[in-house]
Amino acid sequence: MAASEENNALFPIFILTIMALALVPYTITKLCRAASKETKSIHCKCSDCSRSGKYRRSLFKRISNFSTCSNLTIVLLWVVMMVLVYYIKTQSAENQVFDPFHILGLEPGAPDSEIKKAYRRLSILYHPDKNPDPEANKYFVEKIAKAYQALTDPVSRENYEKYGHPDGRQGFEMGIALPQFLLDTQKNGGILLLGIVGVCILLPLVIAVVYLSRSAKYTGNYVMHQTLYTYYHSMKPSLAPSKVMDVFIKAAEYTEIPVRRTDKEPLQKLFMLVRSELNSDLKKIKQEQAKFSKQHPALVKTELLIQAQLTREPASLSPSLQGDFKHVLELAPRLLEELMKMALVPRNAQGQGWLRPAIGVVELSQCIIQAVPLSARKAIGGSSEGIAPFLQLPHFSEAVIKKIARKKLRVFQELRDMSMQERAELLSQVAGFSPAEVEDVEMVLAGMPSISLDVKCETEGEEGIQEGDVVTVHAWVTLQRDNGLIGALPHAPYFPFRKEENFWFLLADSVSNNVWFWQKVNFMEEAAAITAASKAIEEKMEGSGANMKEISAAIKEAVDKVKSGSRLVTGKLPAPAEGNYNLTCYCLCDSWLGCDRRTNLKVKVLKRTRAGTRGGVTEDGPITEDGIEEEEDVDDEEYDEDYESEYSEDEADEQQDTKQKGPAANGNAHTQGTEGSGSEED
Repeated sequence: MAASEENNALFPIFILTIMALALVPYTITKLCRAASKETKSIHCKCSDCSRSGKYRRSLFKRISNFSTCSNLTIVLLWVVMMVLVYYIKTQSAENQVFDPFHILGLEPGAPDSEIKKAYRRLSILYHPDKNPDPEANKYFVEKIAKAYQALTDPVSRENYEKYGHPDGRQGFEMGIALPQFLLDTQKNGGILLLGIVGVCILLPLVIAVVYLSRSAKYTGNYVMHQTLYTYYHSMKPSLAPSKVMDVFIKAAEYTEIPVRRTDKEPLQKLFMLVRSELNSDLKKIKQEQAKFSKQHPALVKTELLIQAQLTREPASLSPSLQGDFKHVLELAPRLLEELMKMALVPRNAQGQGWLRPAIGVVELSQCIIQAVPLSARKAIGGSSEGIAPFLQLPHFSEAVIKKIARKKLRVFQELRDMSMQERAELLSQVAGFSPAEVEDVEMVLAGMPSISLDVKCETEGEEGIQEGDVVTVHAWVTLQRDNGLIGALPHAPYFPFRKEENFWFLLADSVSNNVWFWQKVNFMEEAAAITAASKAIEEKMEGSGANMKEISAAIKEAVDKVKSGSRLVTGKLPAPAEGNYNLTCYCLCDSWLGCDRRTNLKVKVLKRTRAGTRGGVTEDGPITEDGIEEEEDVDDEEYDEDYESEYSEDEADEQQDTKQKGPAANGNAHTQGTEGSGSEED
């Protein structure tokens, strides 16, 4: 009987322990992520972003953000745990250790006279002759009488004082943490067997099946494997930036979007609104519309919804399309990231990806986040980026851009380089902005990042680079903003979700269209950046034979750099065949227009000698492009002549310009500031 009571008492404790082992760590992780997300919410406070409402912390929005399935499940499990704790505490009070002094209401070590008085007093209250209540009778027999006997009998009292129990030393008992009804094998043997089979076999099997089915469908970034397969085989080395959209919308996630009968008329109206962005012949609009509609219905719907974002026409969507519109944009950032990786995945024997489609993916991402049409990137005047960077600023429109263009301001970088007073005069007098609108523009410009690059390519422990060497890329990417922040969310009032800035560092040969090395850079995670930089510097210094003092000093310097807004990019790549290589280092932002940075890097690879000796190397090195823009002569039929990437320059002219700028060290490049890629030299 005592063993069964012990088993019943252990079962809630067992359940509570199992729940706590899983629930407590998961809750702590969830809270840490929420706290980290709150610290990252340094966002733009201009009037456009305030009106967008995505940063508004209303009570309803807080409740709706909290009321997710996972959060509600966590709360429910914690309630169950609290109930179990209360139940266990109550049971512990009922099943407490036998203490005769406590039962009689006496202090330990009380004399016999006090024990007899307490017994008589309690007998008057609980004796069956005085109190007919059955519970009182039970308490008198099991507690009071037993306690009195334990204290009045010399042997029982000696056992209690020595061993804590009237019956003397107690043996060790073991129980099973299961309810008593399950242990009755004669009546409930089948239930016990089913429980064991369910917990030990079926439950792990169900978890494994669910996990494997999900992992077979999705990658670690929650993108379908079918999407990666489609992206990989649809990517072409000569894919023009204007054609990246056709590959992007082929994601399996987008093909699963339902196409309802009620969507036909709203989609036709949307087609008429965005037809100028679809490269359609406006003179044959009906034929073009029929041709466009013959494609996969889900792809047609997806492209039209993305064009609605690019042309800032979401208000024209029907209520039924609003949900699909938000779903398309919610998936867009991670799909674009995977599309970027498919462009950079090794495609040749040297493990190099493709440059042109990678640039196209970043440009598409910038346009989607800032809600700027792709046609706005068409080079006009002296700007290779077109009017697109201007359109991301609050209160700017094509009419405003035309007004300031009359003042010979056609390049976005020139606007950024102006002083605040000069900008205020220009915007107020020429564009007709109010003081509040000028303040909004200044606020956004102060939050725009300026990138500088310091890149080295070398063979560790050797002078020069010989073919077949393992070349180490060592680059510091530094970010600065006029408002002094390092990590912040971009100004994106037309994108309905929070989006962090991501930068892509590419080391590429723009002539051969090959990307030698790439890495994603993020300025939000300072702790992770410090850890990565410290580890890389330590490995490099140890490999060079430095002592502990030198290693510590180098690590401290790297940590200070990271805290001041720099990120270390390191990697290794095999040296190609002998020759001179004119490489370009790109740092591309996926959220801002006009903030990308690039610099030239010349690398000379020597022929490997039999003795392994190294010859001296002198070569042209760092060249900062001032934005000399030439149209690239492209014979590819896929390249759209109406839309040209800001990086599609004549490489021959670029190389000639590089030679004119003088010699520097092999494999080194250093640039500062933000690239003014739109200006032309006279």
